[in-house]
Amino acid sequence: MTLTPVRAGAKAVQSLVDELRRTIEGDVDDSSLARALYSSDAANYRVVPGAVVRPRSREDVLTAVGAARGHGVPVTARGAGTSMAGNAVGPGLVLDFSRYLNRIVSIDPGARTAVVQPGVVLKDLQAACAPYGLRFGPDPASGTRCTLGGMIGNNACGAHAMSYGRTADNVLSLTWLTGTGEVVTASSGPGAIDAVPGLRGLADAHLALLRTEFGRFSRQVSGYALEHLLPENGRNVAAALVGTEGTCGVLLEATLRLVPRAESPALAVLGYPDLAAAADDVPRLLPFHPLALEGLETRLLDAVRRSKGPDAVPDLPEGGCLLLAEVPGDSPDDALEAARRLADAAATDETQVFPAGPESARLWRIREDGAGLAGRTEKDDQAWPGWEDSAVPPERLGDYLRALRELMDSEGLTGMAYGHLGDGCVHLRIDFPLERDGVLMRRFLGHAAELVAAHGGSLSGEHGDGRARSELLPAMYSAQALAVMAEFKALFDPEDFLNPGIVVRPAPLDAHLRRPRAAELTVTDGFAFADDGGSVTKAVHRCVGVGKCRADLRGEGGFMCPSFIATREEKDSTRGRARVLQEMLNGGVVRLGWRSPEVHAALDLCLSCKACATDCPTGIDMATYKSQALFEAYRGRIRPRSHYTLGRLPQWLRVAAPFAVLLNAAARVAPLRRAALAFMGADRRRSLPRLPVAPFRWDRAARRRAPAPAGAPRVLLWVDSFSDALDPAIPRDALEVLRAAGCDVEVAGAGACCGLTYISTGQLTAAKARLRRTLDVLVPHVRGGRTVVGLEPSCTATLRSDLTELLPDDPRAAELAGAVKTVAEFLTGIGWDPPRVGEKLLVQPHCHHYSVMGYGADRALLEAMGCDVEASAGCCGLAGNFGMEAGHYEVSEKIARGGILARAAASPDRAILADGFSCRTQVRDLASLESRHLVQVLAQALRSRS
Repeated sequence: MTLTPVRAGAKAVQSLVDELRRTIEGDVDDSSLARALYSSDAANYRVVPGAVVRPRSREDVLTAVGAARGHGVPVTARGAGTSMAGNAVGPGLVLDFSRYLNRIVSIDPGARTAVVQPGVVLKDLQAACAPYGLRFGPDPASGTRCTLGGMIGNNACGAHAMSYGRTADNVLSLTWLTGTGEVVTASSGPGAIDAVPGLRGLADAHLALLRTEFGRFSRQVSGYALEHLLPENGRNVAAALVGTEGTCGVLLEATLRLVPRAESPALAVLGYPDLAAAADDVPRLLPFHPLALEGLETRLLDAVRRSKGPDAVPDLPEGGCLLLAEVPGDSPDDALEAARRLADAAATDETQVFPAGPESARLWRIREDGAGLAGRTEKDDQAWPGWEDSAVPPERLGDYLRALRELMDSEGLTGMAYGHLGDGCVHLRIDFPLERDGVLMRRFLGHAAELVAAHGGSLSGEHGDGRARSELLPAMYSAQALAVMAEFKALFDPEDFLNPGIVVRPAPLDAHLRRPRAAELTVTDGFAFADDGGSVTKAVHRCVGVGKCRADLRGEGGFMCPSFIATREEKDSTRGRARVLQEMLNGGVVRLGWRSPEVHAALDLCLSCKACATDCPTGIDMATYKSQALFEAYRGRIRPRSHYTLGRLPQWLRVAAPFAVLLNAAARVAPLRRAALAFMGADRRRSLPRLPVAPFRWDRAARRRAPAPAGAPRVLLWVDSFSDALDPAIPRDALEVLRAAGCDVEVAGAGACCGLTYISTGQLTAAKARLRRTLDVLVPHVRGGRTVVGLEPSCTATLRSDLTELLPDDPRAAELAGAVKTVAEFLTGIGWDPPRVGEKLLVQPHCHHYSVMGYGADRALLEAMGCDVEASAGCCGLAGNFGMEAGHYEVSEKIARGGILARAAASPDRAILADGFSCRTQVRDLASLESRHLVQVLAQALRSRS
């Protein structure tokens, strides 16, 4: 049957939008902001939709799809938007199931089944099944944010598919909306195939073809999985629809098979010269029945060490590639013994075995970040998907990998590889020069398709074909097989209005590429964007859409992305903001450059916490991009009122200091306080900080340098504006602690301001002026051999990171940045034996502390003090001026109540430790809880000891 693709113009889309606003309960959004946000997924493509619908019910889906069909508007279903082949972008109506249709309908532990809506996140299903000792078997690396609907669309597999099978092997039935508007129940069994008229006839007419071209090995995911229609395979219509990428229907509900969880599996880590050598050893290891057999080039580990420090990766076997073999056992000891037997049988002497625990969990997290880590080459160039998911039978994998490397070398291409070697699936991102065009990518993909087909493989092993590979299907399927796929689609979607251009009637693989359309924008002032050669375009395209910012990482100690966790809105994710900035460079939807309303709507709820710079494996830094955007947008223009008040707080604190008593009295009068806050552009529900009668800089006795023994560690205590003017007890206690540690301490002179409040509000010219004065004040001490110790984490982080980005041409910037340490870094570095405290502490690490310096030194110092430490992950929600500004209070409060305040309520016996002034203010404002700085805990311990 010949399919007639749907084509719809702007009038048809507008008419559809008007109808849906009258007829459904869900969100209907055709704004330029929404269209920009949903123009890309995690692939190379940019297809701007006409409108986005976020349905609230099954009825909404039925109505929306029916109306779209009536208006001739194509429909694309979308989960978390993590599809790497362009499966989740389309030109008409995009249905986002992740926002509302994300309910786990039921779990039956006895039958080991779960019923889910399509927007359920895999991580949430796993958490709900865990109390029953069950799990869903397939587990793609994006499992913290990908949806079950997306997994069913792509036939996702993951690391444990070699043990538990693909998604198709774990789906029992699907409630399926066809392109003709019918709702069918797709299942397996003798009568299941008759639920779709014509399907039995199609299968029976092509039995020989289905047996020879489809289902040749487990990771043959490209094309449709029509082998499931064979009688010997149970006429499994549900399995045949899995992996159809939204081209044959829209999922309404799924019944899934669950499997028992493996308890405490051990991990054997094996080192090989390269990935091909590791692949050669896979057949030798398969008889040990590992749960997973994952390979990754050690260059990916080097990327982790570069971005997060050498301690981020445990000591591991030598080699160019590591093979991670997860081995089960009846007990932890049994698992360890089984892992040792597997390691002994491997064709390498470079082996190490880890029990279940933090080290193996850390390695798995690195492996899960592979897509982001591989997004930059060793030269820090951008690498792209496109050939990121090929697969061959495991016994042919080594030869295929060697041939693939030869092909890449012949084209001058590079990339870092990893993947599911036990299944023959390899993931690889390649540095195609997409900033120019897609010519080289097209040529390479054509040759690569022929290569994988020659090795009996598949263009895709779990990501699907999408826009990236559908055009290449003739390399692995005959014309007859492709015709059968077209007939199959026509039974479900005869008008080709469901995700057109995918699998059947494919769009050219180099059509609609995002990167070549982006205008090159190089900054002339503001941040240097040094890691991206001064290019804003390269910087914002670090985001390739893996969507880790959509995951709630707090249970794993992560901090990203607090505003998205609070709102669940795509515009409030790091990825959403990056997409809008990318669209700004395209100019098609977001048209007014830095001043575009869409840009500022997307950036408004960014807390500038910098967590993405650490938690996102691509190294994107939205705090920097927001600051630059504000700088560019308001250059030479009137700024928001809060920029002049909160953004210039250090200078106002100096002016206010002599009037502290009067101002404190006024702040206690509610109408005056509210009026002052409104004048500042702050939320009226906030408090005003109580000003000390005397800031620290007025205390000459405390600032006086005390005698120190010869050879004592030399310290310059840098007292920031917050500590000086709002909490002077902290620098006094810091002096006491540093002197007790035997240090020669000097206090920095006046005028050393990091400019943080100016930076966060985009007043970068003023920030640079303050930083230059800071260099004048601090660098002579550094050259005199002193280490600069900071107290306020955000200010300390500014000198460690933003300083060199804002003043790249001043050699003193790097000199000072390398000499700045936190209190804990300094004290642990000199080997000081701290006093024993033994307190039970709930710690709120400041976001900038976590992101720039890391919290390891602080944790080590607290443990040396004998403290029982529980750390709260995630932002406190105040984040400097963010939570103070009008319009941000609700989000700020929600972040706090879901984070530090929830932890405090669950652990009322723990005292709160918070080095950040914002963090201490937030818990005091919202819960009347007091907290202390690290130096206050140390100083109190010293006094009690004496």
